[in-house]
Amino acid sequence: MRDLVQEVRLHPSDLIQPYFVHDRDGDTPIDSLPNQSRLSIPSVCERSRTFYQNGGRAVLLFPVVDPALKDAFGGEAHNPHNLHARAVAAVKAAVPDLAVMADVALDPYTSHGHDGVLNAAGDVDNDATVQALVAQALVLARAGVDVIAPSDMMDGRIGALRAALDDAGFSGVLLLSYTAKFASHLYGPFRDAVGSGGVLRGDKKTYQMNPANAGEALREAAEDIAESADMLMVKPATFYLDVLYRLSQSTTVPVLAYHVSGEYAMLHALAQQTGTPFAALYHEALLSIKRAGARGIVTYGAEGVCLAGIMGNTTPHVLTKHT
Repeated sequence: MRDLVQEVRLHPSDLIQPYFVHDRDGDTPIDSLPNQSRLSIPSVCERSRTFYQNGGRAVLLFPVVDPALKDAFGGEAHNPHNLHARAVAAVKAAVPDLAVMADVALDPYTSHGHDGVLNAAGDVDNDATVQALVAQALVLARAGVDVIAPSDMMDGRIGALRAALDDAGFSGVLLLSYTAKFASHLYGPFRDAVGSGGVLRGDKKTYQMNPANAGEALREAAEDIAESADMLMVKPATFYLDVLYRLSQSTTVPVLAYHVSGEYAMLHALAQQTGTPFAALYHEALLSIKRAGARGIVTYGAEGVCLAGIMGNTTPHVLTKHT
């Protein structure tokens, strides 16, 4: 009866697996992000194929850019043969029916670690950054990406991206807007993974949202929808379930959530400290995010969920080593 009347269930197709791709032959573990690695292009293709075969339907790719290719303007993002574009093309060729999403922001490419181009005062120049993001998105669209996911939080970038993609013949490429990306302390392991944390100058409070503000997220969402966003994102997830709920109740546009690196690592730490099975903690966290209204969840354990069969079960299975 408990299972019969359960209100929220998880399915592998609810989950999006992020992958970090580097331009090396082997895979390297990410020390601050348990059971996650920087993957070679062949490895991310193999993992993506297995993920799809086990019920996953979307992956989100992030490039780990060689420091020698970084500069103040993120110019490597506009290289049509850059790592990100090659990874997108390879995964699409390996698993054609898998939805390939690609992050669009300059922080993996800039020597200062910010998501955009800096002006003379050291602040992010919104309009110059939007132009750079358009060029970056077109590179990825030509590589075959299905979904562009701008995570930069610049004003007006959704409208500019939509217009540029349409003009270039990519009207079928969707836009997943990071509408409510908060200036959180939970991104540390992610920044370690892509190599932007150690070089970041200052913070990102001039363009990421104040954690104290929820109404601002509704205003940002209205702007993004007016500019033709196909989906919206709330990031982080569990600390911002109220924002996720309010957005999901106020619009018919699908609202997704990003269960970020710090949230994922905290669950591992709690499991290690208390002996509570990680699978049980993780299952509860994902249920809370979906219960709050998320139509999809970006989470580092998506691959493990698909491999282990955790879905709507009352008692979750034990995750494999690929958690």
